[in-house]
Amino acid sequence: MSELVDGQGDSGLAGLGRTLRHLREKAGKSLGQLAQETAYDKSYLSRLEAGKRLSKMAVMEDLDRYYGSGDLLVQLWKVARHDAFKDKYKEFMRLEATARVMHLFTPGVPGLVQTEEFARGVLSGAQATPGNGEEVEEQVAARMGRQLLLRRDPAPNVRFIIDEYAFRRPAATAKTWDDQLLRIEAVAMWPDVVLQVLPFATGVHHLMDGSLTLLWQKDGTAVAYKEGNGGGELIDDSEEVLRHRLSYDRLRDLALPPSDSLTFIRGVLEEHRS
Repeated sequence: MSELVDGQGDSGLAGLGRTLRHLREKAGKSLGQLAQETAYDKSYLSRLEAGKRLSKMAVMEDLDRYYGSGDLLVQLWKVARHDAFKDKYKEFMRLEATARVMHLFTPGVPGLVQTEEFARGVLSGAQATPGNGEEVEEQVAARMGRQLLLRRDPAPNVRFIIDEYAFRRPAATAKTWDDQLLRIEAVAMWPDVVLQVLPFATGVHHLMDGSLTLLWQKDGTAVAYKEGNGGGELIDDSEEVLRHRLSYDRLRDLALPPSDSLTFIRGVLEEHRS
């Protein structure tokens, strides 16, 4: 990390941009030369160096290879991607990145298992305009980067409870939805993941107004994170966390067992393909 340019007080995104510019200048390259030799657009590279754009991680891998900088840019990117999220999520994301046990309930497809195209559709939303395309792409890149935490070593133990509602709202295109269902099916079979579907037959339940995540750290400390109605709340009071854990356990008892959930997912996939 010796090539890191001192940017104390900078955002992660600005620090990454500063380091990108430093590496290019050290290599004696102009932006035009860099664009020609890497096949990335000159204006795109300029925005990266200015800290105005978050790339996909693969771009940083390419530039690390180009500059011979090991994994410097990838590591800085992992810090910078947090800038693509609002401040209120940053502490949650920091804890999520080190959690050893994760329990999640979501009414929709969880961000941690979304494909890139499905995530792009979700993040574009009904309010999307041509002017916010770059912001959407930053959010997509950050979401894809966030999914790396499921592949940490050691991998966290993760339990998903997903409302049937998520499987009755297909993506805009058939291929995107097919790919998304296959992705959920694949994740459900990972050894460190338990995935359960909460069927409509359950009826009204106590978590219908949003999502709930419970995180446990290596030292046993735990937090709960609730999200709904456009806002999120991080809870670290032990009594409150326990209350939310019991709430989650009640919902887990109502959900389909993991094997039946996998059968349900495959049934939805067959219905979609037919």
